[in-house]
Amino acid sequence: MPAARLGAAWLLSAPVNDLIQPFIMCGGSGTRLWPVSRASMPKQFQAFVGDRTLLQETAMRVTGPGFAPPAFVAAESYRYVIADQIKALAIRGGPMVLEPVPRNTAAVALVASLLAERNGGGPVLLLPSDHVIKDAAAFRDLVQAALPAAEAGHICLFGIAPNRPETGYGYIEIGPEGVPDPDSPVRRVARFVEKPDLAGAERMLGEDRFVWNSGIFLFAPATMIQEAEERRPDLLALARAALDGAKVEGDVIPLDPEAFGRMEAISVDYAFMEGSARTAVSRAAIDWSDLGAWDAIHDAHRPDVDGNVILGRAVGFDTRNSFLRSERQLIATVGLSDLLVIATDDAILIADRSKAQDVKHAVEALRDKGFGEALAHAEVHRPWGSYRSVVAGDRFQVKVITVKPGGQLSLQLHRHRAEHWVVVRGSAEITCGDKVFMLYENQSTFIPQGETHRLRNPGHIPLEMIEVQSGSYLGEDDIVRVEDVYGRS
Repeated sequence: MPAARLGAAWLLSAPVNDLIQPFIMCGGSGTRLWPVSRASMPKQFQAFVGDRTLLQETAMRVTGPGFAPPAFVAAESYRYVIADQIKALAIRGGPMVLEPVPRNTAAVALVASLLAERNGGGPVLLLPSDHVIKDAAAFRDLVQAALPAAEAGHICLFGIAPNRPETGYGYIEIGPEGVPDPDSPVRRVARFVEKPDLAGAERMLGEDRFVWNSGIFLFAPATMIQEAEERRPDLLALARAALDGAKVEGDVIPLDPEAFGRMEAISVDYAFMEGSARTAVSRAAIDWSDLGAWDAIHDAHRPDVDGNVILGRAVGFDTRNSFLRSERQLIATVGLSDLLVIATDDAILIADRSKAQDVKHAVEALRDKGFGEALAHAEVHRPWGSYRSVVAGDRFQVKVITVKPGGQLSLQLHRHRAEHWVVVRGSAEITCGDKVFMLYENQSTFIPQGETHRLRNPGHIPLEMIEVQSGSYLGEDDIVRVEDVYGRS
């Protein structure tokens, strides 16, 4: 698709050249937060602090006066999850850029810059989707204060004022020169510091000129494009090709897989920021966390008198300084201290709080042993809704199926199984062979093996059903799609 047509696919009703254009990066798997965060539904789409997911909190943080509707950069597999979560906020979203493969933040920064340039040239705010910033107003003030430096041709980083000796973050040394003027809160970067050892982190904690690298950037698109023309023209050319080859579907922009796949997987920091005269940093004294592990989740909540954070169906007796969380299963602890106990439908994590960073190694071991729970949740999300396996045995499986209003499964058949459907809540339009009929609460039907069928929710509330499968093979790959409104047939 020509570039001009691509640009027209994302033109807002109001001019955006004076608006900040947020691009929210929705990548990352969050394996340290297993079993809640898994590849099938990673941490940015989960709620860890409050009722909203991290993605929703991020979107709300950059919604309001001075901001264009936030855009999203994600894998195709998360397209409908993002759409559903933003729709639930009742805010306007910008375009959704779909990455055919992950290529780190330099590729994202260039695609965002090219899109923003075609949409009026307003400054780009590039930020991760999985951070917690408790004072959204203070964050917006920081962004506004950094605007003059960005408009003057600087690529601005937001550096978090450290409150502990942290060895898991990269640091930035703040230089003495203010940009674009001496009174600006934005300073030139003196140097980037790799993740330090404990002694180095303790030393930098005592010096105001060192901050954590938050991975949040503000820049004019023309500045980033110029930086790429000078230092990495190869990446810029491929980013242009990935956009020009995109087959736009409304506000969804699936990048060309051939061009984007050839881009080097490299961070903005390494590709452009380090060694650049355009790099600047704003010191942010705000309550910030990237929620990198379960101990950070504990610290993001207010503990009780025993130092415990207890969420959901859990009770701690004679328990100290621990984090207990359960979605459905009941947890009871006795005589424990400094533990993490996390329970989901299908998995339980028990770990020493001091070993929170090592959870990823347990996930690797589970994956190596072939446990599907390492990567996938019991509840599986689909464009039309979700399903959850309740119980499975030899030649049978029981699932709970939820279809969102207006959603419909593909017209399909199964070669090795039959299905019984029972409506628990809502209304269902059933296609079975050449028959189309309605089912309501407490009604059921039988889908014979090999028969074409479809399930649709024509109502205004979610449709909930019990599905009982029986047959010689019950795998998800025993689906032959005849038609599919989501393009999967």
